[in-house]
Amino acid sequence: MTDMDFDNPPADPVAQVQCWLEVAATTALINPHAMSLATVDPDGSLSLRTVLLKGFDERGAVFYTNRRSRKGVALDSGSPAALLLHWDSLLRQICIEGSVSHVDDAESDAYFAGRPRGAQLGAWASRQSQPVENRAALEAAVAEAARRFEGAPVPRPPHWGGYRVALQRIEFWQGRLDRVHDRAIYTRLDQGGWAIQRLSP
Repeated sequence: MTDMDFDNPPADPVAQVQCWLEVAATTALINPHAMSLATVDPDGSLSLRTVLLKGFDERGAVFYTNRRSRKGVALDSGSPAALLLHWDSLLRQICIEGSVSHVDDAESDAYFAGRPRGAQLGAWASRQSQPVENRAALEAAVAEAARRFEGAPVPRPPHWGGYRVALQRIEFWQGRLDRVHDRAIYTRLDQGGWAIQRLSP
């Protein structure tokens, strides 16, 4: 399933996404799971940043962050989100759009426990998206977190956890050098299954 037949696309897109992710992971890309995340702030402003895909299945695409950050506030506002995975060397990209929910605490705890200790301490120290006076102030906050948890495991902060973007729309794009690209979009149906359309480039 490495190559996608856009004239006869698979009935379910989940396995195709997983296949393209596996292929991307075999390339020389430093962060093959990096993806753009677009959100809408409570005041209607748009925001875009890069996050790392940490899980994908039929329930949706998962990433983790500080829930008090700008993106966390936007994600908790009830607005949908959009994700873009782009692999330039493969001439491929996948767009995902859908509603947002929290990953459950047990899953967030398990992921946090596997992070490097420095990253765990940073999750406690950083008031993500908030102003900070200088680098020294940030490093002092990390040092304070290190003292707080010295000699003990670092627990997951209550304001930090996972988000899942549901698979309501998935678009596959396969680039071609002649610019006559291949595109197909899957739209989740209320009764289950998918509506599939081939799109013009």
